[in-house]
Amino acid sequence: MRASRTHPGAAAEVPFKQHPQTWRAVISSSIGNALEWFDVLIYSAMAVTIAKLFFPTENQTVSLMITFATFGVSFFMRPLGAIVIGSYSDRVGRKAALTLSILLMMIGTLLIAIMPTYAQIGLWAPAGIVIARLLQGFSAGGEFGSSTAFLVEHAPHRRGFFSSWQVASQGLSIVMAAVFGALLSSQLSTDQLESWGWRIPFFFGLLIGPAGYYIRKNLEESPEFAQAEATSTPLSDIMRDQKMRLFIGSGTVIMATVSVYLVVYMPTYAVKQLGMTSTAAFSATILAGLMMMFLSPLVGHLSDKYGRTPFMLCSSVLFVLLTYPLFAWLSLNPSFVNLLLVQGVVGFLMTMYFAAMPALLSDIFPVQTRGTGMSLSYNIGVMLFGGFAALTITWLIAVTGNKLAVTFYVIFGAVLSVMATLAARYKLNMR
Repeated sequence: MRASRTHPGAAAEVPFKQHPQTWRAVISSSIGNALEWFDVLIYSAMAVTIAKLFFPTENQTVSLMITFATFGVSFFMRPLGAIVIGSYSDRVGRKAALTLSILLMMIGTLLIAIMPTYAQIGLWAPAGIVIARLLQGFSAGGEFGSSTAFLVEHAPHRRGFFSSWQVASQGLSIVMAAVFGALLSSQLSTDQLESWGWRIPFFFGLLIGPAGYYIRKNLEESPEFAQAEATSTPLSDIMRDQKMRLFIGSGTVIMATVSVYLVVYMPTYAVKQLGMTSTAAFSATILAGLMMMFLSPLVGHLSDKYGRTPFMLCSSVLFVLLTYPLFAWLSLNPSFVNLLLVQGVVGFLMTMYFAAMPALLSDIFPVQTRGTGMSLSYNIGVMLFGGFAALTITWLIAVTGNKLAVTFYVIFGAVLSVMATLAARYKLNMR
């Protein structure tokens, strides 16, 4: 059965009343999304320790780059997860896909939490970490599209506001990962951290999973999806009729991805390039996470009134104009207060863009292919510009010998996102 040819934004005009399970949908989607991002972020936050324990070499930079490469390899599984779980959500339902994705994420997290180190089992240790990260990448590939579709289909009249809770939950994940990083680095000795301390946040992540699984298992299907005429071939429909939408959607994801991974990379950057303490670096990251957590619903609400593209364009342009001067100033004046200011500016601009983006992405695709289309768009963008962001930045700095090389990556991503957002606005008539 072929997907609807109607304008994707038309679904927003369906006169749904506020569904009684809307806020339960917000909680279930946010829990799963927070778990996904917490696992991703804590791996990055613990990168220096993981590099030493699982990928030991004589050169610390090489070990760190191998760790970030392992982090990035898992992102190749995301498009596959997007196809399998995203298509599953379009064929069977959002609820079934969300339950599957959180179960797979818990298995991957458990593997990392209990994995013996290189000193204990040799090459099996890095191989086990890679397998766990691949499983997490596959799970994450279907999480964002399915959960965001689930949210917007519970409240089509307020897509911006309710889909922004996805972004708020990622802000919560940044805060939790940074808090763990700051506490562990300040309260534990190096030997304690390397012996057992680094495992604590992964076990904490496992505590979130069962609650999210239970809630998702007992949810009702989203009303808009339940009323729509389903397609049995969502991927074929997209490849045949919606390739331009997929291309533009992937482009709009770039700035959200680059900005998030810039925040995630900042503790490593502050320690390695600016000579700051881990505690100070992680503490500054908390500010960006808090801004993302509390400002996202406000941006989402405003995007329902004024449109998504004005916020996204403004953010991307400001990233182009401000990133280099901010980092140049920080490199000349490396202090905790200045790092806090930079993280605050980055966090604000990141939230302005990211909180409006999920609703735009949901507007691009009709309900019949929304799960697959959003999952693929999101994960193509994340795979290309997120998975290897830390590795690319580390390599750029090492090759050029320039601490400011981090800004080249951010500016490049911002320019691409300006082009994609303009294309969404004028080619697809998205506001």
